[in-house]
Amino acid sequence: MSDWTDSIVGDRMTVDREFNERVVASEFTSQEWGLIMTATEFEIEDADDPEQARIVADTSKLPAIMPELENVRSQVAAMGGAPAGDDRGGSGGGIVAAIKGALGLGGDGGPDDEDLAAAERLVGEYADALQAHLEDTGKWERVRVAYQE
Repeated sequence: MSDWTDSIVGDRMTVDREFNERVVASEFTSQEWGLIMTATEFEIEDADDPEQARIVADTSKLPAIMPELENVRSQVAAMGGAPAGDDRGGSGGGIVAAIKGALGLGGDGGPDDEDLAAAERLVGEYADALQAHLEDTGKWERVRVAYQE
């Protein structure tokens, strides 16, 4: 099934550029978004039904990368900066919190769960944008059929 994804590499690059504004407005940095996308695979649900077929994101690997997402944030914080829009620091920030976060200590799982849900939502929006782009450019039917083969 990788043939279908290989055939839309250029389309993905176009959607990536267009979607960048949405990523900038999200709680994720570009580096974090890249990590999220690396852990995401796309499939076409109901590919055999032209009316119901749609691109969906397989986010089953996202929980495995969430600790690395925290490591990225800890590294940025340790260098003296915080990602834009990151207001989750609260009262307990600083180097100790960064080290604890890097070691996976001191959290109740809340932000990870919130980050996971936010990542899943954003990836879903990306899948919708990709499908809309393919439909707008007249490539959707060819891609849908290629997925089935």
